[in-house]
Amino acid sequence: MAYSIPPLQTVSTGFVAAIVGFFSSFPIVLQGLTSVGASAGQAASGLLFAALAMGLAGILLSLWKKDPISVAWSTPGVALLAVTPATAGGFNEAVFGFLVAAALTILAGLWRPLNRLITRIPGPLAQAMLAGVLIPLCLVPFQALAAAPMVAVPVVLTWFVVGLVNRLYAVPAAVVVALALVGWSTGFAIPMPDHILTRPVLVMPEAGVAGVLTIGIPLFIVTMATQNIPGIAVLRSFGYTPPPGPLLTTVGVASGVSAVFGSAAICLAAITAALCANPDSHPDPRQRYWSAVTTGVFYCLFGLFAAVITAVAAAAPPLLLGTLAGVALIGVFTSSATSALADETYREAAAVTFLTTASGMAVFGLSAAVWGLVLGGIVHLLKSRLRRA
Repeated sequence: MAYSIPPLQTVSTGFVAAIVGFFSSFPIVLQGLTSVGASAGQAASGLLFAALAMGLAGILLSLWKKDPISVAWSTPGVALLAVTPATAGGFNEAVFGFLVAAALTILAGLWRPLNRLITRIPGPLAQAMLAGVLIPLCLVPFQALAAAPMVAVPVVLTWFVVGLVNRLYAVPAAVVVALALVGWSTGFAIPMPDHILTRPVLVMPEAGVAGVLTIGIPLFIVTMATQNIPGIAVLRSFGYTPPPGPLLTTVGVASGVSAVFGSAAICLAAITAALCANPDSHPDPRQRYWSAVTTGVFYCLFGLFAAVITAVAAAAPPLLLGTLAGVALIGVFTSSATSALADETYREAAAVTFLTTASGMAVFGLSAAVWGLVLGGIVHLLKSRLRRA
């Protein structure tokens, strides 16, 4: 029997998924956009359109395919931006990089050879690259324990204690504590914008080689290898087999449209997809797509208030946002580092990829993440040939 309205169980699941997806990583989004040159208004607009893009794309894909296809912003992608210095063209050139990443995602959805090329990147090397990107961010909470204990200790302690009970709520609980710290530090007089609903800010892209090499291509690679491909795998693990081409094309188009308003890449979700696709979402697998639909609705609602969220973030004490972003990424870092070093065949190459990426080196305009994949790939190819000789 088909439901004309979403079952209540799927609505509650969608709400939880949206809370986890949005409030576990919005500090990283703001940090990433600010790092590549966004102003406060541009960062708020970027957060708004990222939420709208992933919300509307998730709603569209789920209603179209009748599968629980959840869409998210690329947490690894914005983490990459957070450790990427602004280019000479500033945020305008960064937006050009966002458009390049979106175009490559669309191409991957339409042209199978590019899709196959990305899938041929060894998983351990992709995970090592992600771990290398994340480690500087994951160090911040522990550096803050010494530099700003009044800020770091409550956040880290809350994250740890709540995580012992339920890992899904660990970061949202830390966000609540961080909000209390912002209120306490400002005497509960946080300067609010003169408009509650977020105003769009159009950012004209500025073409540049740095935008392509240091932002566009690395953003595409890390999002495809660590988000889109695992997102498809999660759906398949629950018995859902939508063709990947239309999914990639849709998130690519949504990324491109939202990019000119400051949003970085959106992608197929993995964690929230698992929340929406598992039996706790609904006993009937044919009804679980409603969970992804309602997740998208809540994303859009949260995004409308991005200006308020950005204003609160701007009033935060030093190191608070970095601490919050760091604890939010520890789980991702743990998973990526474990996957990178688990297979002995790839272990040395993965270590080279990890260390190169973590070094932050930039040569010939290519970022450390790209060099990490290149050098790790060379090590793997040479060792493979020696083993066969």
